Amino acid sequence: MDAAFYCMSSELYFLGAVGMINSLRLVGHGEPIYVLDLGMTPAHRALLDPHVTLVDSPGDEPPWLLKTVAPLRHPAQVRVLIDADMVVTRPLSPLIDEAASGRTIAVDDNIDRFVPEWGDVLELGPVRERPYVSSGLVVLGGAEGDEVLELVHERRDRIEFERSHFGARSEDDYPLLYLDQDVLNAVLASRPDPALVVTLDARLAPVQPFRGLRVQDEETLRCAYEDGTEPYVLHHYLRKPWLEPMYHGAYSRLLARLLLGDDVAIKVPRDEVPLRMRSGLRARIERRRVDATDLARWYVRDVIPEWIGERTGSRRRAPGSR
Repeated sequence: MDAAFYCMSSELYFLGAVGMINSLRLVGHGEPIYVLDLGMTPAHRALLDPHVTLVDSPGDEPPWLLKTVAPLRHPAQVRVLIDADMVVTRPLSPLIDEAASGRTIAVDDNIDRFVPEWGDVLELGPVRERPYVSSGLVVLGGAEGDEVLELVHERRDRIEFERSHFGARSEDDYPLLYLDQDVLNAVLASRPDPALVVTLDARLAPVQPFRGLRVQDEETLRCAYEDGTEPYVLHHYLRKPWLEPMYHGAYSRLLARLLLGDDVAIKVPRDEVPLRMRSGLRARIERRRVDATDLARWYVRDVIPEWIGERTGSRRRAPGSR
């Protein structure tokens, strides 16, 4: 195969995965899609089966170790690893074409993180400092991409979850604090030819709250910033809007369109979609209620503490203050 897409989904992530898959098809991608099943229901599998290749999960391994399983079982010249909580807003063809020449492409995660110990911990040899990337969207092409994928897969069992950011002990100085994403970054930092690793600007795969981004056309999924820049995907990487009531922003609007549109490839039962994402008067009332609550929570939690901190800091800096 020239190119293929790979994601993972459980029962909880099913609606997100459907939205992502439908977005791929809607923007024109007809390549094969492989979905690693992390515990979907039989009904969910039946809905996906005509449109994707379902891949059984290997035993009881934790999900953060499994992202490489489907792309290794079903290889392609260019492998696009994509998270189920993404919506594709324009064709990824330019990335696939660039990766085909033997490049690995990922998105800057806007985190200043480099761990010199990566080379020793993962037995990769010397590592060089480079931009830290997200593992949410990774495009791997050619022999170089194959090697990156295999190294990440082989080194994944070095992760000690209890010491990670998500574990009970959560050691801030643990070299693999961010699990498989740290492993990916370590592997990329060890590449002999840095020119074969391409880092995309974070604005091309923004995360919530999607500041400065506007939905231009819900039907085509087109989004843009004020300067005209159009992202490839939207990534809702924290709380999931299909699982928790939250503000109906850019991602939620597009997800609702991808779950309920008449032109989508995979159609889910309407009653599986949260009321706030549907059409009609009751849905609009529910959206307004949730929006007001979520915006108020955001304001109290984030804006007011920041404002208080600034006021307190200015008072402390004032002449004669104690």
